[in-house]
Amino acid sequence: MVSDILKNNGIYSDTDILLFESKIKFRSVSKGEILINSGDVCKSIFFIITGSFYQYNYKDDIDKNVIDLHLENEWFLNQSSFVSQNPSDSFIKAYTESKIFELTVESLHSLIGESPAFLQLGKILMQTTSKIHFFDNHLTPIQKYQYILDNKSGLVQKFPLKMIASYLKITPETLSRVREKIFKGKSVS
Repeated sequence: MVSDILKNNGIYSDTDILLFESKIKFRSVSKGEILINSGDVCKSIFFIITGSFYQYNYKDDIDKNVIDLHLENEWFLNQSSFVSQNPSDSFIKAYTESKIFELTVESLHSLIGESPAFLQLGKILMQTTSKIHFFDNHLTPIQKYQYILDNKSGLVQKFPLKMIASYLKITPETLSRVREKIFKGKSVS
């Protein structure tokens, strides 16, 4: 399992894999458990073995603003807090019962110090920027939802439409119309 996680991220020797296994921690996480609170500094990166997580902050005192959604076999973190080691402005919460691996920033630094192969783990930080695609390309609601269907279709099975709409920065009503158009086979342009 651990060797597969690494091999999907780069090229590592057997020694590197054993070293990685010695630094990574396994955790069981309860549904609703918060991994990172707003105001905490993100000091770890996480890999989801089973389960799902979401990142959010609050638009106002009631409504959650979903920043990102995370599924099995995916790395996740609060990137800005982790890189800057400043307090997070958002929460990371388990949406379902989950099993994860955790790699602390100290362990990551230790790995890099022992083997330059672990510099490849920097790709994890790049994966977390995929959401920027929605904003940099000024996608329409249909294009945003189609992107989800094409690239992260598991989100539709795991998360309620209200959370997906918040993640895509569209209203739930707009998402319902988009889904209806897509499923009726209308143009996706």
